[in-house]
Amino acid sequence: MSVHIIIDGYNLIRQSDRLAMLDRKTLQAGRDALIDMLAAYRSIKHHRITVVFDGSRAVCDCPPRDCIRGVNVIFSRCGELADTVIKRMAETERDKAVVVSSDRDVARHAAGFGCVTIDSPVFEYKLMMACQPDEEAPADENSGWVPTTRKKGPSRRLSKRERQKRIKTSKL
Repeated sequence: MSVHIIIDGYNLIRQSDRLAMLDRKTLQAGRDALIDMLAAYRSIKHHRITVVFDGSRAVCDCPPRDCIRGVNVIFSRCGELADTVIKRMAETERDKAVVVSSDRDVARHAAGFGCVTIDSPVFEYKLMMACQPDEEAPADENSGWVPTTRKKGPSRRLSKRERQKRIKTSKL
């Protein structure tokens, strides 16, 4: 099943130290850096990615919808918040979407429609880990599976919703 990642653009930029520094220089520099990171991530993971920005902060020459290197970029209409656009998308995508935002209102609304929600710093960490080249971890003779007789019965089983959320986030 394909995952559609919907990102609150300025929320992710402002939560990231590196992107926030670029954003303080110019909004366009922050947006471009985020889109570059997402394009690199998309080339590795092949998920459908949509990043939503507030249109009131956009430069006039930006189109309301664009596709940059496979990443869909949407600017909300003038007077409309990106949060509203994300909520609308979450309603239509439902359980196929992963919403990336640290905004509790957006996350609660998306979760109400069955979307998986991830905080912006957590997603940024996943971006960084996916885009870094794999380095060989030193072999530790104590690592790996340890046989045990301890049982994991139903009392330890996560709810169905939590299991589905874990499956979707493991794909990121």
